[in-house]
Amino acid sequence: MAKLVSDVIIGLKDVKKSYWMGDIEVPALRGVSLTIKRAEFVSIMGPSGSGKSTLMNMIGSLDVPTDGKVFLDGVDISSLGESELAQVRGKTIGFVFQKFNLITSMNAVENVCLPLIFLEVSEGERIERAVKVLEQVGLGHRLEHKPTELSGGEQQRVALARALVVEPEVLLADEPTGNLDSKTGHEIMEVLSELNEEGKTIVIVTHEKDIAKYAERKVMIKDGSIVKGG
Repeated sequence: MAKLVSDVIIGLKDVKKSYWMGDIEVPALRGVSLTIKRAEFVSIMGPSGSGKSTLMNMIGSLDVPTDGKVFLDGVDISSLGESELAQVRGKTIGFVFQKFNLITSMNAVENVCLPLIFLEVSEGERIERAVKVLEQVGLGHRLEHKPTELSGGEQQRVALARALVVEPEVLLADEPTGNLDSKTGHEIMEVLSELNEEGKTIVIVTHEKDIAKYAERKVMIKDGSIVKGG
């Protein structure tokens, strides 16, 4: 498969994406090119309908382009089938969402262990790795608490730990502070900043300027095109 230079973890080349509403074609991305290097911290901003969610899906290999190329860790994923796409994605990207998506009947350790079950990691190693990342995000004292017993910020830290436990190259966070108060949101961003300083590639999608400022590069998208920071 085609390869990008080694310091680039994500690359989009002239990516176009259209959706259809009956017989009407609705373009979401209009020839977007973007590279993200390893250990970069990038924020993506844009108004509603700008294409930032579609761009996030391309970066996270959750969708494939109508035209153009998408590279993930040097692999051209543009024409991969879903099973191949899932394999490449699972090894490279950890996802953090605005809604924490935690299972309420499971405690913090059990929630964090979930992705490792699908990777067929042994139970003992799952627990060991889950505890380690929960301690890393400051929740070593809340291991056995269920989501309903945790604050919003603590729930987001569990979600962050769940993304980290698979040891991804990239953390892709979609509005990670959207359900949090200002103080807690900044605490989560401080954790992401620390992870970036340790070498993790961070990409966040946000509409909040004070959250985007944590990133070293800000990408602005409007009407399906990158207008700044590409």
